[in-house]
Amino acid sequence: MKVGGRVLNAIESIGNRLPDPVFLFLWFIAALVALSLVGAGLGWSAVNPVSGEVMQAKSLLAPENLEKLFIGMPRTLADFPPLGIVVTIIYGAAVAERAGLFTTAIRGLLLNAPKSILTPVVVVAGMVSHHASDAAYVVIIPLAAVIFAAAGRHPLAGLAAGFAAVSGGYAGNLFPGSQDALLLGITEPAAHLIDPSYAVNIAGNWFFIVGVVFVFTPIVWFITDRVIEPRLGAWTPQGEQAPRTEEKTPLTAGEKKGLAWAGLVVLGMAALWAAITFLPGSPFVDPAAEPEQRYNPLFRSLVAFFALTFFLAGAAFGAGSGSVKTHRDLVRMMREGIQQLAPYLVLVFFAAHFVAMFNWSGLGPILAVNAAEGLKAINLPAPILLVSVVLVSCFFDLFIGSASAKWSALAPIVVPMFMLLGISPEMTTAAYRMGDSVTNIATPLMSYFPLILTFAQRWDPKFGLGSLMATMMPYAVSFLIAGLTMVALWVALDLPLGPGAGVHYVLPTPAEAAVAAPVAEPVGPVTK
Repeated sequence: MKVGGRVLNAIESIGNRLPDPVFLFLWFIAALVALSLVGAGLGWSAVNPVSGEVMQAKSLLAPENLEKLFIGMPRTLADFPPLGIVVTIIYGAAVAERAGLFTTAIRGLLLNAPKSILTPVVVVAGMVSHHASDAAYVVIIPLAAVIFAAAGRHPLAGLAAGFAAVSGGYAGNLFPGSQDALLLGITEPAAHLIDPSYAVNIAGNWFFIVGVVFVFTPIVWFITDRVIEPRLGAWTPQGEQAPRTEEKTPLTAGEKKGLAWAGLVVLGMAALWAAITFLPGSPFVDPAAEPEQRYNPLFRSLVAFFALTFFLAGAAFGAGSGSVKTHRDLVRMMREGIQQLAPYLVLVFFAAHFVAMFNWSGLGPILAVNAAEGLKAINLPAPILLVSVVLVSCFFDLFIGSASAKWSALAPIVVPMFMLLGISPEMTTAAYRMGDSVTNIATPLMSYFPLILTFAQRWDPKFGLGSLMATMMPYAVSFLIAGLTMVALWVALDLPLGPGAGVHYVLPTPAEAAVAAPVAEPVGPVTK
């Protein structure tokens, strides 16, 4: 057996032994409790470089921490920042998805793509389709194969390009969405371990994710057209392999009408937000803030902007296309969207408590300060430091598919640590996202891998797991090299990551930290 096959078999064997992410967090919590006992007993400590305060490790079995855990349990869950952000976005995105706006727009884009630029159109559509959540896997990837077949090209090449864009290009998009809200929502409380006043907005990685689209698109285009398709050889449809008529059906008049109405809504919402921003006394502008922070309220309003835009655009599309008949349909779609969040809501309960308990123990900032001092002594350049985040993220992604689960565990350590080294939370998040993205297509442990294999076997019944792995490996290796290079150059060139978000971070002075520090609220029973 070749070395590559042995490695893949080992990865599959190890990954299959891992428990569900929920139980992984239970293990993390148990390990954290034990570590807090050791740290408190040995007197682990560090000096907060911002406030000058001596931070001591605290046992999670101490009375005050047990009080926070059991009496404040509902509040710990409710105060977990990603929860409210994700639920808010989903109310709108569920309407747009279930009304058919996302899938119709993508279908129209692919059906009308000229043959000469079919591959890059598939790639861009695949990356934009992340707004449709998991629907991208069951819409874009098989549809890309159908469109390639209809154009006389090998359908498996289209499937590979779609899979590479949807899964391998998961860090890329043209606009922020629920994934940005989820990951950056986890980043903010991690940043608060060092700087309680630090605010992260949903657009904090906007420029970076657009950069991923521009970097990854030509890579997929070249590999698909010059490597994968020639390797697959000529394709001749046999029997039921020919594209079905309904799969190639142009958009109906109703669908076109719905898209036009949805487009007008998007333009109207953008104009409304711009008008509110530039009106005198705008709530989206803080005139008392520093110039680089003046528009922070606008950036934080983007959660509401995207939720409302998705909702209104989805409703407009549904009214134009006929997929929404009454207001009850809209309520049903929102309800179904929340139902789809059930696995996340189960996971987030344990993730929220892990993050909170990490904070209560004091271990997060202590580990971050000591690790940062060690890295400072080594004196590694910032690009190399961020490359290490990408590689760690890549490694964990081979075994754990959930991006939010991994980031919930890693963020409380790496975000404060890199802040102390002068790297912003947004840049650390971007590096993590890159690593989490590029290896998705290289591991059979990815939850949608069997589904993609089933799609492929429609066109070639002999196409097996090894065939799919071999087809996707050139994309994964190229993505990893490009991703590492992109992160290193982004830091070296000090490029902005998004509106108001840069690569570097400057620790506030103790006086600034004292002014900005929030007043702690008691945790316990509330009496009226």
